[in-house]
Amino acid sequence: MIKKVNIAQKMTLVEEYWSPKIVGELNDSHIKVAKFKGEFTWHHHENEDELFLVVKGTLLMKLRDQDIEVNEGEFVIVPKGVEHMPVASEEAHIILIEPKTTLNTGNVTEARTKRNLDSI
Repeated sequence: MIKKVNIAQKMTLVEEYWSPKIVGELNDSHIKVAKFKGEFTWHHHENEDELFLVVKGTLLMKLRDQDIEVNEGEFVIVPKGVEHMPVASEEAHIILIEPKTTLNTGNVTEARTKRNLDSI
């Protein structure tokens, strides 16, 4: 069955920062929504590229050699193997598109690591 997804409505169900929720699947990828605030963890993904689409707010994607400001309506793709740290000084609403195998903290295990994501 084909269903449409209302991103704003799904965002109201996200209660915790840095805790992505699955809202759809596309081939071997998950479509996720998340709220970011503050700094995340420096990490990389050995085998997965990640797309960060900013729906609301601003995301600063810190890389070891540059910082990229991503505003509402913009996205950035972080290629596999590139160390990065997402930062949001104020609450930002993000859509993530990434392979189903992607662990949110990549090569790092910490308190915010989410191994089994909820679908909403």
